[in-house]
Amino acid sequence: MKHRNLTLKLVVWAVAMFGFGYALVPLYSVFCQITGLNGKTANVKEEVKVQPDLSRTIRVEFVAAVPEGAPWEFHPDVGHMEVHPGQLYEAQYFARNLTARPLTGQAVPSVSPGEAAKYFKKTQCFCFTQQNFAANEGREMKVVFSVDPNLPKWIDTLTLGYTFFALDEPN
Repeated sequence: MKHRNLTLKLVVWAVAMFGFGYALVPLYSVFCQITGLNGKTANVKEEVKVQPDLSRTIRVEFVAAVPEGAPWEFHPDVGHMEVHPGQLYEAQYFARNLTARPLTGQAVPSVSPGEAAKYFKKTQCFCFTQQNFAANEGREMKVVFSVDPNLPKWIDTLTLGYTFFALDEPN
């Protein structure tokens, strides 16, 4: 009986640990979006109505990555833009499915430096939804964004990065 209670406790403990580990990734993602930690930005879909600050220019750099061995070609169309805080801009990224079968992908954004993430507002972004690609399909995907004029003055360069993941494994 004594061993039975101990075994039951250990099984419950193992299941609880597995559940905690499983829930940790989405909880961490939500925490990062709320706080801006690790450059995560909240999905801002409503248009931002502020007066542009034409006296200030911010350099926004665009980068793209895919995990090693991922079946994607993925890159920004331009390396950087000079933008005025408060004004809307559009940038394009190109993605191609390199497999001979349909594939679904998802882009995960980040903004650097991390302190600037809460000032980077996306009103439209391919990262808001999963992207379905036919075999060997490639296409342009856009992001519409603005930089909040309240961005601290010491920040003059932002980097918008995306990592593009396959949500289903290629055969």
